[in-house]
Amino acid sequence: MYKFLLKPFLFLMDPEKAHHFTIRLFNFALSIPGGSQIFKSLYQVKDSRLEREVFGLKFKNPVGLAAGFDKDGKFFRSMAHLGFGFIEIGTVTPVGQEGNEKPRLFRLPEDQALINRMGFNNEGVEALVSRLKAYKGGDVIIGGNIGKNKVTPNEEATLDYVKCFEALFDHVDYFVVNVSSPNTPGLRELQEKKPLTDLLSTLQGLNKKYLTPKPLLLKIAPDLTDEQLDDITEIAKAVDLDGLIASNTTIERSGLATPEDRLNEIGNGGLSGAPVRRRSTEIISYIHKKTNGKLPIIGVGGIDSGEDALEKIRAGASLVQVYSGLIYAGPGLIKEINKAILEDQ
Repeated sequence: MYKFLLKPFLFLMDPEKAHHFTIRLFNFALSIPGGSQIFKSLYQVKDSRLEREVFGLKFKNPVGLAAGFDKDGKFFRSMAHLGFGFIEIGTVTPVGQEGNEKPRLFRLPEDQALINRMGFNNEGVEALVSRLKAYKGGDVIIGGNIGKNKVTPNEEATLDYVKCFEALFDHVDYFVVNVSSPNTPGLRELQEKKPLTDLLSTLQGLNKKYLTPKPLLLKIAPDLTDEQLDDITEIAKAVDLDGLIASNTTIERSGLATPEDRLNEIGNGGLSGAPVRRRSTEIISYIHKKTNGKLPIIGVGGIDSGEDALEKIRAGASLVQVYSGLIYAGPGLIKEINKAILEDQ
């Protein structure tokens, strides 16, 4: 139904407006008597063979919603009806910020892709905490993706991450440190060896002061060289990191079917969707081999079918996440992936 009825209508709208319209429509459908049960029966796959225990957490299935879809913790209750095993909220910053000027989200239908330069638009960590406090809990694991404010200089970035970490600690199941978005000026410089080591060491040191530390993960860019990936794996071992997410969006534009004049018209931003699939899988495979499979990896990037998800799992991913694939394939994608995993066992 999505591909033939709803998607053509949504693709006539501005992508950011379509995102909010879809959520409102979904919430309305859930509010209808019996709506919640209908969606659960349509999209959820319950099978003990899907359960995974990764970095000390038990996931009912290995398919998650990537960060960026629900920046402020407004939608995760609704999205849980679609059968996700985990949902990652954010990226959130200490202080709310508008993000970059609109338009800042663009579809590339010829490539089954998106370009975004959202710029960590969010209402701030305290607003997120207030929503999470009201959450009575459920069977979906919640991750907190944290970042720094645009106006915070890199030499003070650690303090921003610490503020988010401390505020969210009691309200999320795991943390993801985001230093790999291309849409905050200078942010990716924090992926360099010394600043990244300092940042993660500080957070992990703080984490281990708690009676029960939370899993701490790092989300990395697909544009890193093998030498930089080697640095990442060394840092992960040195600071006792619990896992990696591979990967974020790319600034690479080669090999796209979208006309060059359209790309020039869109301008800067992170590319996600099908064009990132191959590189993200290569990174997963590289890190998996480099660490002898001892460092858990969440695979994300270009997953729009069950086979795409299996490709990442076979490369070494313990869990997978989707976002852009939902835009093109629709909510049935989660069920398709879970069924493909069961059939592959």
